[in-house]
Amino acid sequence: TKVLQRYRQRVNSESAWEVKQHPETIRYGLFAIFLYWRQREIIDGLIELFIQIVHRLSARAERKLVKTLLSDFQKVHGKTTLLFRIAEAALDNPNGLVKEVVYPVAGEDTLKSLLKEYKSSGPAYQQQVHKILRSSYSNHYRRMLPKILEALTFCSNNTQHRPVLDALDWLKHNQTSNQRYITLDDTIPVDGVIQPKWRDIVIEDNQGEKRINRINYEICVLQALRKRLRCKEIWVVDADRYRNPDDDLPLDFDANRENYYQDLGQTTDATAFVEQLRSEMSSALELLNREMPKNRKVRILSQGKNRISITPLAPQQEPMNLAYLKREITGRWPMTSLLDVLKEADLRIGFSDHFKTVADRENPDRQSLQQRILLCLYGMGTNTGLKRVSGSRHGISYKELLNVRRRFIHKAALRNAIGQVANAIFTARNPSIWGEGTTSCASDSKKFGSWDQNLMTEWHIRYGGRGVMIYWHVEKKSTCIYSQLKRCSSSEVAAMIEGVLRHCTDMEIDRQYVDSHGQSEVAFAFSHLLGFDLLPRLKAIASQKLYRPGDDKPGDYPNLEPILTRPINWELIIQQYDEMIKYATALKQGTADPEAILRRFTRNNIQHPTYKALAELGKVIKTIFLCRYIGSEELRQEIHEGLNVVENWNSANSFIFYGKGGEVATNRLEDQELSVLALHLLQISLVYVNTLMIQQVLNEPNWLSRMKLEDFRALTPLIYAHVNPYGLFELDMNTRLPIEVAA
Repeated sequence: TKVLQRYRQRVNSESAWEVKQHPETIRYGLFAIFLYWRQREIIDGLIELFIQIVHRLSARAERKLVKTLLSDFQKVHGKTTLLFRIAEAALDNPNGLVKEVVYPVAGEDTLKSLLKEYKSSGPAYQQQVHKILRSSYSNHYRRMLPKILEALTFCSNNTQHRPVLDALDWLKHNQTSNQRYITLDDTIPVDGVIQPKWRDIVIEDNQGEKRINRINYEICVLQALRKRLRCKEIWVVDADRYRNPDDDLPLDFDANRENYYQDLGQTTDATAFVEQLRSEMSSALELLNREMPKNRKVRILSQGKNRISITPLAPQQEPMNLAYLKREITGRWPMTSLLDVLKEADLRIGFSDHFKTVADRENPDRQSLQQRILLCLYGMGTNTGLKRVSGSRHGISYKELLNVRRRFIHKAALRNAIGQVANAIFTARNPSIWGEGTTSCASDSKKFGSWDQNLMTEWHIRYGGRGVMIYWHVEKKSTCIYSQLKRCSSSEVAAMIEGVLRHCTDMEIDRQYVDSHGQSEVAFAFSHLLGFDLLPRLKAIASQKLYRPGDDKPGDYPNLEPILTRPINWELIIQQYDEMIKYATALKQGTADPEAILRRFTRNNIQHPTYKALAELGKVIKTIFLCRYIGSEELRQEIHEGLNVVENWNSANSFIFYGKGGEVATNRLEDQELSVLALHLLQISLVYVNTLMIQQVLNEPNWLSRMKLEDFRALTPLIYAHVNPYGLFELDMNTRLPIEVAA
């Protein structure tokens, strides 16, 4: 794969004219490799487009109906009493008029509101949603979706999902038919295709004969296909992310089973694995139950939905000397150019050596090339573009920078450069100032705006607006070790696991802090199998439940009784232990993208036996974590501090990535990824230079003696009040623009 990607980068770096100048053997080989990758990307893009369109159909229909209902909706209270009074009045005067009998009890407005309330829930609501959905599909999307389906070849490894494939074949064979209703027979798949709530709408009774509404049936087939594509129970030939899920797993697992278990640090005995977990779970519950009466910061309530009450953390004392330290740094290095920061980091570390040409040879000398690489990285990392950093001041034209950008700057080189700068920061740190090295890391995402026609662009549900997400992994002293460009709807759990496993630095992570969106029961299961602790800051901590180990007796945990729920199904974990290890091995070995693997374990595929086992294992690990989280204020504070570091990193993004309004201004996925990685390299270079500046000041005895414990606790190298990212501003009142002369 790496070899193919290298040749693909070579094609990307050349113009069409340059590719045509190669001999035929080279030219056709390069084209074949390029088209192989493009085909896979296009097929993945078509699948994503299909999934989004089908989802948009349902979402827009519901939104439109809700908007209509709420325009004049008024909830009716006391419906049972109202019904009793209407019935009583009707029985007292069965021959009377409605206006004279019913309206005095329930007025016309009340009855209208009652009717609207009924239509806004239950079967009537679903029927109206389907009516709007059908209208939208038949008038517009029906011309589009069959074209997408014709370009794709669908397969499945599970006979349970065969009816959906049969339904697709039936639609293709009857595509030219204009029949609105079709008599239901054995050739039309129904079970496994039509959801129970739509069955009465799709299958109609015409004088004792069952018939199918053609358009309604098509909608059900598309919705069923979308659901199974998302969890990869149905896959697509020649796709990449949506390929055969068996290809995501290591093919030699059975032959090297013991080696893979050893690599993960797990025992091959499923029973021993379960017994150890049961023991840890029982110990955690016993400790929490014993310490709860002495815990003044946590209360377990006996009633209500939210039964865990945790006192918020007290604000820590504000550091006194950090403001003076920042002022001293600004005085010694006033308005330091961000480009000079990048240059200084490269001269000390030499990360530009990682940028090699994808062609056969390098034409410019290395010193000239280094200057051009730094200018390209600065233009991309600040989002100002190559044109803004080229010009007569450096004597380097835009075309020269563009040539260097195409031939030398690619994703692998940027990741290697970032890893080298991160390792240099770890080496340069003075332990007496920054403390000993840690093995803990925090991760979170940041939304960036992007162009509408970009295939990565999606509407963000929480933050609003269209854009993409960048997922950062930052250790405790503001060194970002990994970054990823993701869709807004992509799994933060997958991004978290990928960063822990794929970062190319010397840091070993055994504690990972995340927010509520970076955790799930499946995430807890995989984190345990992969050998690191997942430590989330749970927003919904008040409604969490603790699971029972199964061998306990009633009354063993009296202080936890209000938040205890069912026992763990240990037998299911034992049965699927080998399969869980196989998927964990696939994540660690990198045989597939983590998001592609975790896509199988979502609520759309809740009947999958391995998913059920992972959910049970996740419940065990989450219960152990919750016992620690509830019982230890120090752990809660540690998680909070770690996530605050990521928030500080996110706040600096807009300071550096300021060009074009901070919006990702390209529709090419490769260019987007390079912009993100260039931003990462620029910001981590700032952290490196700031680390040296802070140490230079604190090496002086008078400054070091002023620092208190709270100052060292809050000390961070991610400061930028002394940095100028915008370039030079020269104002000479004696010179004028030569407008008349030029004219």
